[in-house]
Formats: sequence, C-alpha cells, structure tokens
Amino acid sequence: MAMRAAATTTATATSAATRGSGLRAMFSSLSSFPFNIPQTNVEKPPPAEPSTNLFVSGLSKRTTTEGLRTAFAKFGEVVHAKVVTDRVSGYSKGYGFVNYASLEDAASGIKGMDGQFLDGWVIFAEYARPRPPIPSLNNGPPQGWQ
Repeated sequence: MAMRAAATTTATATSAATRGSGLRAMFSSLSSFPFNIPQTNVEKPPPAEPSTNLFVSGLSKRTTTEGLRTAFAKFGEVVHAKVVTDRVSGYSKGYGFVNYASLEDAASGIKGMDGQFLDGWVIFAEYARPRPPIPSLNNGPPQGWQ
C-alpha cells in the first residue's frame, strides 16, 4: 500500500512538471519565441520630383473620374483626370491620376486635397513617379529558327 501511494505521488509530481514545460510554458514567454524577427529600418524612396501629374490614392470604389476631376478642379486647371478601374467589376481600384496645366496648380492641388475626404474616404495626393523601364524579356524567336 505504501508503494502504491508513493507511485501515485511521483506520477502526480511528474505530470505537474510536464505541464509546466509544455505548450503553456513555450507560449508564455513570446519574447524568446524563435520567430520574433527584429524590425529593420526600411529606406523610403526619395520624394518624387515636382511635376504636373499627381498620383491620388485611397479612393473609394464608388469614386468616378468625373468626381475626381471636380474635386481637384477647385485648386487649378485640370487637363486630365483618370480613376483606374477594375476591368471586370468596373469599380475603382483605389487610385488615380490628375494632370494639371501648371506646376503651381499641381502644388496647390496637393496642398488642398492631401489628407482630405472624398466620397467618405481619406485620400492622399502626391507627385506621380515615372514608371520604371520594363526589362527586356528577349521575346525573339526560339533558337534554331531563321
């Protein structure tokens, strides 16, 4: 009987120790968890050079080209406005472009519309960056063709 009581006490102590080093113990200190990657400093690209073409982001799905033109026309002469839309649904992809007649109009458009609400969404206006050149894929005929 004494041996049975000693075995029960040992088994209970062993299971309690096991529980302490199981999943609970592993997740209780997440700071030493092996998947915590330290934050690295990511360099932001330099600001775009001033131009008459603006990039506008944060647009609502319901924003139209005409609505974008009307909103930005308050700050200068808009030559062209375009909301980029999804081919299938026809809704806005959330960004667009506005082209002003002069640099001064573009600067006042950014100053007046950056961080403002348009169709219930906060939009961001900045100078558009030129599209990077597309690398050549060497789409010539296959080897051996003449």
